[in-house]
Order: sequence, then C-alpha cells, then structure tokens
Amino acid sequence: MPLGDLPHSRRTKTSTGAASTDRRLGWVIDVEVPAELAGFAVKHNGDKGRAWIERLPGLLADRMEGWGLRPEGPARNGMAAIVVPVVRVDGERAVLKLQILDEESEGEPAGLRAWNGNGAVLLLEDDEATGAMLLERLDPDRSLDDVEDATKALQILAELLERLVALPAPEGIRRLEDIANAMLTQVPDALEVLDGGAKRVVDTSAALIRELVSEPGDRLLHWDLHYENVLAGEREPWLAIDPNPLAGDPGFDLLPALDNRWEDITATGDVARAVRARFDLMVEVLGLDRRRAAGWTYARVLQNTLWDLEDGEPGMHEMQLAIAEALAVYL
Repeated sequence: MPLGDLPHSRRTKTSTGAASTDRRLGWVIDVEVPAELAGFAVKHNGDKGRAWIERLPGLLADRMEGWGLRPEGPARNGMAAIVVPVVRVDGERAVLKLQILDEESEGEPAGLRAWNGNGAVLLLEDDEATGAMLLERLDPDRSLDDVEDATKALQILAELLERLVALPAPEGIRRLEDIANAMLTQVPDALEVLDGGAKRVVDTSAALIRELVSEPGDRLLHWDLHYENVLAGEREPWLAIDPNPLAGDPGFDLLPALDNRWEDITATGDVARAVRARFDLMVEVLGLDRRRAAGWTYARVLQNTLWDLEDGEPGMHEMQLAIAEALAVYL
C-alpha cells in the first residue's frame, strides 16, 4: 500500500509530521505509518510493537543514510513490514525492508543468507540490531497469483520450494520439533471448544504429530510459500520472498500452496480431488513420502486452527477442514 509519491516529490505525506531526512543525499520523507501496520504491531507485540511504530521514522532515516540510499517509487506495506524502493549510491536498484524483530522475523536474514539468491530474493545488506534488510528489487505487481493457469503456478512454486528445502537449516533457526511440541500442549483446550469433524481432525493431527515429531527434519523451510510470496524478477523469472525460516520436514511447508487461490479449487466442482491434485504435484516434485507429508500438513491445519482460536474465531476454518478431509486417504 503506497505511503506516498516518492518519485515526484521525494516526500510522503503524514499526519504526524515525523520526518526522515538526508540533506547530503537530497531527500526528505515524511512517514505516515499505515493503520493496519501499526495495529498488527501492537496486537502481536504489545508495548514492543507500539515502541517500534514510534521509532519507525528514525529507523528509516538511519538505514537510508547508513547504506547510502535514496528513495525511488511508492513505499508499500503488508501487515508486518514496510518496504521502500531505493537506489544505492552506485545506481543499483533495491528495496529497504523494515519490520519489527520478533520470533516470526528474526530468522529471515539468516535464511536468505543461506539461500544466497538460489530460489529466493537476494539479501544485499542487513542490520542485526534492527532487523532492517536491503533486498534485491523484484516486481511487486507481478506474483504467481497473477498466473492464470493454476497448475502452471503451482508447478513453479513447487520447483522453487524444492530448491529452498534442499539446504540444511543454519544454526539458530527455530525448530519444527519445538513448535510441534508446543502445539500439543494446546490441543486439550482446543478439543473442549471444537466438535464434529473439526474435533476429529484436531485429534488426528495431535496423534500424527506425536508419531512424526521424533524425526522433525533439518531442512531450511520457508514456512509461508504461497502464490503472492513469489514475485517476478530480472535475475530469475520467479523468486520467493518473505520467509519465516524454520528447520524441519519439507512436508510442513505444503499447506500455504493448498489453501491459497482457493477459488481455483472450488471452481473445479470437486474440492477433495482438486486438493489432492495440488498435494500430489508438490509431493512428486519434492520427492516426499505421501503419508509423512500428509501428516505434517495435518500439523499445519492444527497450527492454523490454534491461531484462529487464539484470535477469537469460533472453530476450524472450512478450508482447513476440507484439506484435512481430502488428505485423509493418505494416512
């Protein structure tokens, strides 16, 4: 979402008056922090998130000056980060990404360094103290979500994922084993509020995690590789962005590509068959054992359901239930 028209005025409008300035490089940016970004930061990080939002203009100025950058083009934001198109002093085009340092984001630089541009956006600079990153410039207006052929889009995504999970995770990356065990402690409370098919899926998911967690895997996972997180590039046609790196089994990385572009699934008229077709394509490209991959996908269904319950949702989302029911044949 644009924060302002940087190319014409080198300035973004603001209601707060907070300004990022580099007189030596000849630019001024007034920063208006988007409400959705501020709300997400406070909701998920409390006082730490509120403090980060207040510091954001200063962080922007510090990294622009420290890395010798000038703004070029409208800034954008998601729920958890702001991205500013920039040009380095040597003329190289890049983007400056700022996000709060938390357990979701702290491993991103290490993951990107490990991939070193192989299937993922290239990390040019990073600042460990703030989590700021200078990244290769990709096309923010062209993602795999824009590829009309759903099978072609999935094939591209699966081939990227195959490259990403080929690497062992570097030291310090969060581990699937720890996340899986933490989920198990929340299952009793979830079972108390769920019923019917959702309750059976959660019960099955917990049993599968207990079976699989002794061999959690050590591959470098993206954890959020869906169609909008694959952008068009110049160095390669398509590259992954926005990882939340995790050390684990690649089967845990399949679900985002199953429940995104859901309208393509429903348009087939046979949801279960379409879900299995996507799953089968990914399993074949990555060379995974179907039962293990289905088991770890159930674990992701459980994770999404636990997050939904924490956010006040009344139960399991119908997409998650449909995916679990479709993959039950592989268990």
